[in-house]
Amino acid sequence: MLRLRAEWKRIAESALVRNASWMLLGQGLSVLCQAAYFILLARLLGSTEYGRYVGALAMAVILSQYSALGSREVFFRYVSPEPKNFSLYWGNILLTTCSLGSLFVVLLTVAGPRFAPTYSWKLLLCVALGDCLCAQLTAGAGRVFQAFEKMQVTAGLAVLINLLRTAMAGLMLWRLHTGTARQWAIASLIVSTIVAATSLVMVTRAFGKPTISLPLLRKRAGEGFIFALSYSTDGIYNNIDKAMLGHYGMNAANGIYTMAYRVIDVATTPITSIHSAAFPTFFRKGLDGIRSTAAYALQILKRTAPIALLSTVVMLVAAPIIPHLLGKGFAESVSALRWLCLLPFFRSFQLSAGDAVTGAGHQRLRLGIQAFAAAFNFGINLYLIPRYSWHGAAWSSLATDGMMAVLNWSALFWLMSVKRPRTAVIVREHS
Repeated sequence: MLRLRAEWKRIAESALVRNASWMLLGQGLSVLCQAAYFILLARLLGSTEYGRYVGALAMAVILSQYSALGSREVFFRYVSPEPKNFSLYWGNILLTTCSLGSLFVVLLTVAGPRFAPTYSWKLLLCVALGDCLCAQLTAGAGRVFQAFEKMQVTAGLAVLINLLRTAMAGLMLWRLHTGTARQWAIASLIVSTIVAATSLVMVTRAFGKPTISLPLLRKRAGEGFIFALSYSTDGIYNNIDKAMLGHYGMNAANGIYTMAYRVIDVATTPITSIHSAAFPTFFRKGLDGIRSTAAYALQILKRTAPIALLSTVVMLVAAPIIPHLLGKGFAESVSALRWLCLLPFFRSFQLSAGDAVTGAGHQRLRLGIQAFAAAFNFGINLYLIPRYSWHGAAWSSLATDGMMAVLNWSALFWLMSVKRPRTAVIVREHS
């Protein structure tokens, strides 16, 4: 009994458990809001208009990964071990996000209708402002609180945006009954702007004002670009299928497929919560080299893999509920969800090994794997989507995520076998 109490006390006092619990609580509340949000939005838009909106959003997401130019991850790396670097790195997050984000808004608004003729420039403008600017500023603020292990605030921001979206979707359904993709894009932009402004105020009050340092920005630009490429490839293989469905005008199929994919994202929430909490620790473990991060990755995997398997079983059994909640237009989402239900399990392996590689300072290797996966996903989608619609998109997602899991663990074992320890250097920056 005494040993049991001691073990329980050790678990309760664990920083990982505490931080993961905050993330899981916040994301659990977000899941509840998202569930209501998905139901309300599906009933408001229907499968075709929903497909049009998510196709435009997928195009914005692919571009928005470059808005911060990796400055959030650079912040994480140099501020987590040395908090006094906060002001300079936070200033660089704001500078890169606002300047590049604005550029991508213009690019998507002008070029987007040529890629997908069924999307108007007004729809793309609203979506781009919301995702390339507002959402990226909110993500940057969330990274700041995450770096200081204030996970309750990071989680709170996620809850806030999903709560406001749910309220907005409910209000529109009550007043309009049916809506268009452009109407929802405008409403979503209003929500994103409110949350972005709130998050910036919270960071300033908690940690102080930013400082712009162009020499530091130039110094870390190369490293940040590697991170940006890494996250952009992740965004590509997760969103290119939706953008391509929109390009081919398969808006109804896009709505069916994306709704199932949203359920997958919700089911992956416990796994991403654990990894969000563990991410700073991976960098600290990285000071001792690849073997330290690999051992930590195995600890994380022992927690995430069983959760992923449980979610797979739940989705297989509960899939027929979808059309009863969302409407008959989403009936095919049952089959789509059953095809995709293994994705959380693949991602538990993919994230654990990938974060271990990144934490040990081998982000270029992880980038190479992700770039290959993105190219592979795009290539097979060129063949599968025109012939098999959303079925082809589902098959390519399974193939890509499964391959990523294998390649990330192969890379981790290879790094351990060649014994390439990397000693990280903590640098205190001065303006």
